[in-house]
Amino acid sequence: MTEAIRHVALVAHDNKKSELIAWVSRNRDALSRCSLITTGTTGKLVAQEAGLEVERLQSGPLGGDQQIGARISEGRVDLLIFFWDPLEPMSHDPDIKALLRIATLWNIPIACNESSADFIVSSPCFSSYQRRQPDFSVYQSRSVATVA
Repeated sequence: MTEAIRHVALVAHDNKKSELIAWVSRNRDALSRCSLITTGTTGKLVAQEAGLEVERLQSGPLGGDQQIGARISEGRVDLLIFFWDPLEPMSHDPDIKALLRIATLWNIPIACNESSADFIVSSPCFSSYQRRQPDFSVYQSRSVATVA
């Protein structure tokens, strides 16, 4: 069974927020059919500037990146659009790396810039795609050492 991308997480570093908001505004029609989950300030701007309804989580440095990562591992995010700034070191770089890692682990498409976001939202896969769900049963049933 194929399904449309329904749950989209939107994240942007401060220097990339205006770029993300402009992209969201250009793609408002496609995104209006999705449930949008955002980190703090990004969500406020998406709602104000693009007029889209969003579920706002914490700001990234306050745990929002980790909240989105948890949603991914729970199967509640289909696409991560994360306009990150490769030129600025971030105080929460470990959280950012963890978010990108968990999205990759769970086989979630990731757009890190305008071009990759354009490719994803304009793809036929945006409205009809069957993502392969990873099978972690072997990992989850592995033997673990116990403390004597």
